[in-house]
Amino acid sequence: MHAPGTRPLRPSPPRSPATSCRLPALAVPIALVASLAACSSFGSAGGSVDPQDIDFAPWTADGPGVKRRIRVSDLPAPPAVKDPEARAARPATVIPRPEGVLPTVPKGFEVEVYATGFKQPRTLRTAPSGDVFVAESGTGRVLVLRAGAVGPAQAQVFAEGLERPYGIAFHPPASPTHVYVAAADRVVRYPYDATTARATGPAEVIIEGMPTSRHWTRDLAASRDGRRLFLAVGSGSNVAGGMSPMAGDALLRHETAHGRGAAWGDELNRGVVRVFDPEGNSVSNYATGLRNCSGLVIQPATDQPWCVMNERDHLGPHLVPDFFTRVQEGGFYGWPWYYLGNNEDPAWAGARPDLVGDVKIPDVLIQAHSSALNAVFYEGLAFPAAYRGDAFVTLHGSHSRPERTGYKVIRLPMKDGKPTGEYEDFMTGFVADNEHVWGRPAGITVTRDGALLVSDDANGTIYRVTHRLVATPRAQAQ
Repeated sequence: MHAPGTRPLRPSPPRSPATSCRLPALAVPIALVASLAACSSFGSAGGSVDPQDIDFAPWTADGPGVKRRIRVSDLPAPPAVKDPEARAARPATVIPRPEGVLPTVPKGFEVEVYATGFKQPRTLRTAPSGDVFVAESGTGRVLVLRAGAVGPAQAQVFAEGLERPYGIAFHPPASPTHVYVAAADRVVRYPYDATTARATGPAEVIIEGMPTSRHWTRDLAASRDGRRLFLAVGSGSNVAGGMSPMAGDALLRHETAHGRGAAWGDELNRGVVRVFDPEGNSVSNYATGLRNCSGLVIQPATDQPWCVMNERDHLGPHLVPDFFTRVQEGGFYGWPWYYLGNNEDPAWAGARPDLVGDVKIPDVLIQAHSSALNAVFYEGLAFPAAYRGDAFVTLHGSHSRPERTGYKVIRLPMKDGKPTGEYEDFMTGFVADNEHVWGRPAGITVTRDGALLVSDDANGTIYRVTHRLVATPRAQAQ
């Protein structure tokens, strides 16, 4: 395997000009001017990197149009592991958004502040009506921004009293009568009137009793025909440290019931994507070995679920890459035993040789510890035609590596509905310096008029991204 920096030299990727950060120097704290004012065509942080290191370069190399492609063969060997469950978090300090400063986007695009005043707006979903639902995890509420609202948009309350709501799905998908909400501990549904965007009755519990330790984000998605709903349940630990051994007939019975490579004990039915019918009468594991699928989305062209994955934290700054991948029914993606194919996690050395050859390799690898959080496929008509069918992924930002990465929105190009393996920076500029950030992208959705909405759950803001060279008529309010 090659460590980052030992690969053959390759040309630096083309970089698109970026929209100016529009920095009024007098309004920005002096200590941050040097970082924030360095906006250039390369990126909001300025500077340059050796082209052979671009795939692994930190936030200082970011900027709209900067491209990366990470391959399994490029990754370093894992280090020896002492305590795989030891936490090494060093979160960045969140500062207010400097006055007059907006995220940086490619030339031709514009950003505006669409709505503010939220507490941890983690997930955004656009209903068939055009209304945008917001999971405000920090208050236990689900809010609605009405279709056609002009910023600063005002939200109305759809539901409240939930434990860290996150996933939202409309059912039936084309003409919904119910809104499903996944909170940390349960999945509920509300009867729904699309004309008023209000719940017409109390919540009905569909799935209950989900454990809430560690990874609490529970995302939801529905198949096109509405017959199946998918539920992502993250792990309760970094890499299932302390899980007792299981072998022989007991292991066979366990995997028959829960899926190939599925964990047990405190991790039973965690680190998985589950599938259930609309009434919640039948619930089973759809795919296993997915440490924390924090974003679950259906690709419109294929009706296939995709996951945005947070990978493990204990193997150094370049392991293990986060990823975005198609989720195959019955597929096993490695956690906790392996990662990215037959790469064994040192914490589980020699424990499961029977799994060799069974681990799926994800479609697109993203820099390790980026904290990939949510995704959307762009099917709108308001961006240039080259964007149609591509995916956008929010990177919430790292807290367990020396140099920051993430804190941006990336674009994943698709060709004939399949990813190219490459990703490029789309919306950057949230990092002031290695210790301070003024935004953490979280939710993302496409509005009915083709704009892109991105939520920052650190400062409670929703941004609206449009393309000024393509007509984008506002949808009329319902």
